[in-house]
Parts: sequence; C-alpha cells; structure tokens
Amino acid sequence: MKIIYNRSKIGWYWAPLFVSCWFLLFYLVVIPSFHRMPQLKTLEDELQQPGQFIGERAENTLLRLSKIGPKVVGSAANEQPAVQFVLSEIGDIIDDARTDLYDIEKDVQVASGNYLVWSMVNVYQSIQNVVVKLSPKNATSEAALLINSHFDSVPGSSGAGDAGMMCVIMLEVLRVITKYETPLTYSVVFLFNGAEENPLQGSHAFITQHPWAKNIKAVINLDSAGSGGREILFQSGPDHPWLMKYYGKNIVHPFASTIGEELFQNGFVPSETDYRVFRDYGHIPGLDMAQTLNGYVYHTKYDRFNLIPRRTYQLTGENILALVKALANAEELENPSKYAEGHMIFFDMMGWFFVYYPETTGIIINITVCVLVCVTIVLYIWMMSSSTGMFRRRIWAKFGILAALQLAGVALGIGLVISIALFLDAVNLPMSWFSQNWMLFGLYFCPMIFGMGIVPAIYFSRTKEHGLPLGYGIQLLMHSHCLILTIITAIMVSYSIRSAFVIMLCIGFYTLSVLINLVTKAHKTNFLWLIPHCICQVLPFMFYTYCCYAFYVVFVPMQGRECNTNPEILMGFFTALMVLLFAPFLVPLFCLFRKSKTIISMFGICTIVFIIFAATPIAFPYAEKTAPQRFFAVFLTHSKNVHNGDAASTVSHKDSGYFVLPVDRRPHTVDDILFENTNFTKSERIDCDSELMCGFPIYSSRWLNAVDNSYFVPGPEPNREYIPTLTILEKSSKSATNIKFDLEISGPDHTSIFILPLNDSKLVDWSFTRDPLDTNVKPPYYVYWSYALDPKPLQFSLEFEHEDPNWSGGTFKIALMGHRIHDDMYITEDFREFLATFPPWAHVSSWLGSYNSWQL
Repeated sequence: MKIIYNRSKIGWYWAPLFVSCWFLLFYLVVIPSFHRMPQLKTLEDELQQPGQFIGERAENTLLRLSKIGPKVVGSAANEQPAVQFVLSEIGDIIDDARTDLYDIEKDVQVASGNYLVWSMVNVYQSIQNVVVKLSPKNATSEAALLINSHFDSVPGSSGAGDAGMMCVIMLEVLRVITKYETPLTYSVVFLFNGAEENPLQGSHAFITQHPWAKNIKAVINLDSAGSGGREILFQSGPDHPWLMKYYGKNIVHPFASTIGEELFQNGFVPSETDYRVFRDYGHIPGLDMAQTLNGYVYHTKYDRFNLIPRRTYQLTGENILALVKALANAEELENPSKYAEGHMIFFDMMGWFFVYYPETTGIIINITVCVLVCVTIVLYIWMMSSSTGMFRRRIWAKFGILAALQLAGVALGIGLVISIALFLDAVNLPMSWFSQNWMLFGLYFCPMIFGMGIVPAIYFSRTKEHGLPLGYGIQLLMHSHCLILTIITAIMVSYSIRSAFVIMLCIGFYTLSVLINLVTKAHKTNFLWLIPHCICQVLPFMFYTYCCYAFYVVFVPMQGRECNTNPEILMGFFTALMVLLFAPFLVPLFCLFRKSKTIISMFGICTIVFIIFAATPIAFPYAEKTAPQRFFAVFLTHSKNVHNGDAASTVSHKDSGYFVLPVDRRPHTVDDILFENTNFTKSERIDCDSELMCGFPIYSSRWLNAVDNSYFVPGPEPNREYIPTLTILEKSSKSATNIKFDLEISGPDHTSIFILPLNDSKLVDWSFTRDPLDTNVKPPYYVYWSYALDPKPLQFSLEFEHEDPNWSGGTFKIALMGHRIHDDMYITEDFREFLATFPPWAHVSSWLGSYNSWQL
C-alpha cells in the first residue's frame, strides 16, 4: 500500500512575523536586561537606609578627582594633588569612623624596583601608592583581604572611567564599613595604586615591598576597559573555587562567565591588569573585575566624568560592598591554600541570577546530557519507525543524509563568513561595524543563516514524493545538528574546556523539547510539535544573544587598538559560533513555510547589500568623540652616534619630524587628509639594518606589534632639553673574554632602553632582574624606566662575555627613547599645526620624543 505523507506548509507571509518575534525578544528583553542597573541612592536616602552604598556621594567624589586632569606617573598632577586628594578623602572617612570598632592606618608608599612583564624589564623609581588598612579591634588573625584599583591615567586622559571611578567606589565602601557597625573577622587593605598604567608598577611595589603585603590572602582587583556600566568578573582564582562560592552567594548584580575567563587567560583580550602581578609575584588568589561599557573612550581624552551612566556607581558599589563584607568574614581567608583545588564553572543568566558549580560537577552534567541526547534520538527514531511503518535502517539512512546536509550547510555558512572576512580585509574595508554595530547582522549573521538554511531547503523541495513527512524530516535534521553539538561537547569535556557548558545548555533544552513532544505524541502532528519546540528555545535564544551582545560590547571597541590580526575574522567567527547555538533549531523551521528557498535567499541578498554598504560612507567606521580612530604622534628628534671612547660621541646622523603610529587595521584612512594639499610629506624612514627597533621611538611594549604601519613625516627640530643622555661611568674587565660597563642614564621620566649584543658577544649579567637572561628572552633586551618623585639618573651595569678575546668591533648597541608625555608647554606651534590636520574623528595621543643610539 502506498503511504501518502502530509507535506502541508505554512503560508509564506507568516515568515516575517516569525522572524520579528525573535527580533522583538532580543530588543525588548535581552538588551534591556544587559543594561539594567539599580536606581542611584542619594545622600537623602542614607537617612532612611543607613549602611547602604550611596552612589551620589561616589559620583560627587569622582567629579572632584576628575577635575585634576590627566594623572600620568611622574607628572605633578599624579604625584601631588591626586595623592593629596585621596589622602584628604581618607582623612574625612577616618574622622567619621567608628574607632571603637576598628583600627584604621594609612600610609603613602614610595617605592623603587624592577621586574619582568611580558618580555620587558619594568624599572620604576620613587612611585607612590596610598594604602589604608582597616582592622577589627581585638582581631585574632593577621590575615587580610586586599582591594585594589588605580588613580593614575594614560597621557591626555582624566581617567574618570579608567579607573578613577573604581577608586571612588573603594572610598565609599571604606566609608560605609567604618561608619556603621559592619562585623569583620579579618583586616581589609585598600590599595589606591598610583602607577598601574606604566604598566602594573604600583601593584608590584606593594605586593613585593610593603610590610602589610605579607598578610594578604586574597585580592579583589578593580579596573576598567571602558566608561562605567556593569562590571564583569572575568578572572577568578586561579584554583580557588571558594572565591566563586562567595561571589555567587553575595553578589547583588551578577555579570560573570567562564567564557570570558577562558578568553582572557588564552590571550584573546589585548590587556593585562594588576591581578596578574598579585597572582605571579604575591601568589595570592583573587577576583578580577572590570567595567567594559563604551570601550571606545578607553585610554582617550574622551574618558570623562559626564559619560559614565549615573546608575553605574550604585550597581558597582553594591556589588563591591557585598563582596568585601563576605570575603572579610570568610573562614577560608585564614589559610586559602587549604581550599586551593579545582575550578568553577559560572555564568549569569542575563543578570537575573547567577549559576556556579565545580568543574567536576560540570563534567558529570555535560556527560549526562550527552548520553541523554543519544538515548532520546534513538528513542525518537524507534517511535518514528513504529508510527510510519518505515524500516529503521531506512530512517537511519535518512538521518545520515540529513546529518551530512546539515554539516554541508554549516560548512557553507562558515565558509561564506570567513570568505567575507578575508575579502573585506584584503580590499582595505575592515571594521565597517566599528561604530555601526548593525553592520554585523548583514555581514555575518545573514550569510551564516543563509548557508545553514538553503541546503536543507533545496533538499526538502526535491524530495516531495519519496521522502519522510515534512515535519519528521525537519525534526530529524535538527536531531542531526544536536548530535553534532553533542560530539563537540564531548570533545571539549575531554580537553577540560569549561566553556563546554555553553553547548550543553543548547542541546539540553532542545532535548527537553523533544522529550515533551515524545511524551505528548505531538511529534506526529503537522505543526503542534512546534509549540513546545519554540517555547524551549526562548530561554536559550535569550541567553546566547545576551552572550553575543556582551561580546560585542566588550570586543568591538577593542578592535580599535588591535592591528596585527584581522578583526573581521574574530567578529565573523564568533558570530558564526553564536548562530550555531541560538539558530540551528530555528533556521530549519523556515522549511515549513511556502517559498522557503525564497525566504532563506533573502538573507543572502541582505549579505550582498551589506557588503556594498561596507564600501560606502554609510558604514564608515569612525565617529567623532563616540568612536574615534586612534593614533600616536611623537614629535621626534633622532640621532645616531659614533663612539669615540666615551658616551659623548660624535653624531653621524640626525633628523627630526613627526612619528605617526596608527593602532588599528585601517592605518591609511587619514593619508589623503594629511598629505594632499598640505606641506607635509610621508616617509617610511625604515632603517632596520643599522638601527635598533628600526629607529622608532618605542614608548610601550604594545608598540612593538604596531610599528609596521607607522610612518615618519619630516619636520623641524623640537626642543632638545628632554633628550636622555648616556654616560660611561666605568669600563672594566675580569678576564680577556669579559667586559663590564657601568652606565648612567638621565632624562625624562619615561624612557625606553634597548640593548643588543654585537659580534657574538653575550650579555651574561646586569643590574636588573635576571629573568630575561635566565629565560633566554630574545635580544634586543627591552628596559622601560620611569620615575615619579626622585629624578636621579639611572645607574646600571652590563657584563658581556665573548668566546674570542679579540673584541674588535662593537660590543653592543644601545638605544634610548625619551618621552615627555605630560607637559603640553613643550609642544611647539609646528607640532600643533601638524596635529590640527587630523580629522575630527581621529584621536591623537601626542607628545615630544627622542631616539638616540650608540654603539659601544
């Protein structure tokens, strides 16, 4: 008997409504949930709610701190008024404190030292930290919790968001705890760090030199990569799951994810925080938290007080106050090493609630769900065979075909996404989504959806007479995708990737809908099975689009300071992954509509339209103030010296001009503006064969990755007062194969030093940390020297060995790059004229610099 299968479809005109429902869910629920923050508590509220964090007071404090202006290490603003401001606020808090309950000590630490960070020796001299220690009366333990943030800023920025706001949060937390009867078991140390941007010098000075550091058992590190918003917990521990237990139990407004932690720890985030120093040099566990909203203004002059959402103060303040209270009374703080075992899996559900559990529990859950998926699919196919009368082997064959089609669709979608990403970068049109985030939908969501949908749509349109009932076929297609994700989950579990929970949630909710349909037998109907299916997809859809939105909020602005990798690949690949999680059980439903191929093809057409947009002014990446393009510009004087027996050598080469360093993937956007119809000319001026670092005035280790895009504009000679000087104090030898140089460098408070051994000589010892020598860091050796209060010259020694006692030729090259980064009074009119040629949407960090090299 011939079986007639019901292949009825839904009218095509319902498809736009179907899509609109999911869009509305995203815009009306997901986005508002991401930006949801509590009402700001005012000074008047304190009378009715004593002991609460008062956001208005923190806001007023930040306004006063921001008025100091840029606070660069070594500048008068950072070393005098900023330090005095923090001390004054602390003094006011102590005056109002319950001294019958607490002992409060304050200290201004002045420290010098050096250590290895990345591949750079970081030398600091007379930097300052302001430290407060709050101890309960009659404390029986010396253990302490550390709260850290920094008040210094990058050049040209007031540092309101990064991280002045976190400092005023700390001040208000200190005020609330000390003014009201807050029970504390352990001491709390508040570190107001005066040298984080240098980088990470203040935290190293405290944790390695301050007398209170030896009793620190855990840290809450507070930083920023934006301007307010919800602070994300992106690192915890490591290997201290008890910290996450207290975070989960006490956090008021959760925002944390294992995904972010694994991305950060695997180098996907181009940044570091003081947390690294506390972990590596203090060997203490902790929580690393940062605000990330509006990362476009991070480290720019637009990082201002008025851009911070007012409710941010309340949200972050309530969170930090609750965490400090909890951890300062945690029994684990007495001896954290006893609880140092394992990792946690954690995530927040759109800020509504927080989920956390041990990694071992996560493995059990993941494996259980994977087994349940397999059992459910087998059960479904067995019941399907019974209801259709079709042989099971034939159904399994269909299942295999549909799995292959699903793989083909996924491969097509990913292939389209990667092709578009490579194409846009190749034709110099990357980052069209930088200020126009909606471009991501057409460039990457649409091709992925098109690829996943068009292959099964074509297949189902050509199997009308001899295939399965359409509903069964679509369900089998989704089962195959679920099985594929199950295999991926199992692989991630085998490699101890904690983020496997993300896929587990996807397949878990889908399996739940399948089980409901099996129990109710709705899977046999034409369309009734869609009700539990779609209902079970609502929560996963919101969760994945929430994660996707959070990713864009954090990572899109970051691409404005990353030039080495193709940002289109990152955005495209992540988008493809998200589509594979929130859309694989929705896209196949398009096949239930009439004209399904036409409907799905609209996504392909949308992709083409958006690619065209990317080549037009509609999708220009940058916008004045809100999404600027970043440049560094250094008014440079360059000298190459020939050694004649001492460091006061003759100059063999000398030039000057403007060194320009673009820092994103579109380095040539201003070329026409700068060099057409102006008096300025562009010169590559690369002399890598004879000059260390090609003659570039390197300011930061991050510049090393961006110099390939830099260029030089010849100009007049600047003031030479700030140029570093090198003096040979002594040259001695212990043997015929050994030479020791005692050197002295004086100059501005930020100087980069590069040292390159020559002619097979080897640097075997020096005055700095031996870490780069012992770990075989590849020359040239990079030393970054900065000072704050004490400008005395840097004295150090270099000891070289040479297998041959013949030392003919030079022993080493040394290059000094001086940077006067905080005194605008030294900027000449010529330099100002050059800076004025940059367009309004360009943000230029500028200062005077020098490059001097010697061969000794």
